[in-house]
Amino acid sequence: MTPLLITKGLSRSFGGLRAVDNVDFALMPGEIRALIGPNGAGKTTFVSLVSGRIQPSSGAVVFDGADVTGLPAYVRVRRGIAYTFQITSVFANLSAYDNVALPVQRTLSDNRSKGAVRDGVMTALERTGLAERARTPAGQLSYGHQRLLEVAMGLALKPRLLILDEPTQGLADSEIDNFITLVREIAENATVLLIEHNMPVVMQLADRITVFNAGKILAEGTPEQIRENAAVQEAYLGTAP
Repeated sequence: MTPLLITKGLSRSFGGLRAVDNVDFALMPGEIRALIGPNGAGKTTFVSLVSGRIQPSSGAVVFDGADVTGLPAYVRVRRGIAYTFQITSVFANLSAYDNVALPVQRTLSDNRSKGAVRDGVMTALERTGLAERARTPAGQLSYGHQRLLEVAMGLALKPRLLILDEPTQGLADSEIDNFITLVREIAENATVLLIEHNMPVVMQLADRITVFNAGKILAEGTPEQIRENAAVQEAYLGTAP
């Protein structure tokens, strides 16, 4: 099977800081891949390079066999890459419904009837458990529900690759359980790449885990392999034998 996403020698420097350092990475279609690592390890910079929010200092990003390195973020969205931000970025004065309606309209092309928009919006809100809050201004939602609203906005784009940056931050335990179920459902039709610090969530969800440290990939493997990896334990989990 051909990888959906490949990076080759991907690097990004900010002044003297090499935030992402010569990263070779491959993600298979339908996979749930978790990125973990200490704060400042380069995870968010890496997914920002993949989504086109920032440009690399060197290296390449290949999506579905095409080099997208020079393409801006909005073009990558059209090609199927959706990214939910680490810092919540909903439109606070718009309702939850209207926040999701914006990306829904982008996917409908010429068929933007009210019925088609409503169906797309409510499907995304129902999947994230926010249907009853459709008319609530986004700014009045709890932080956890704003995070779920961002996921709904990402789903509304019907992505082939959905990138989630710390999606469980601010969620209650019961909401985290529902989120795990949701991501597994998403992976039936899309590929998921998530940055997550909640290790129980990572261990339950991920098919494979990539560990970043100091801008480089320290280790990759199944949850079991990563749990037993002494270098990972020392660098991140703090439990080296």
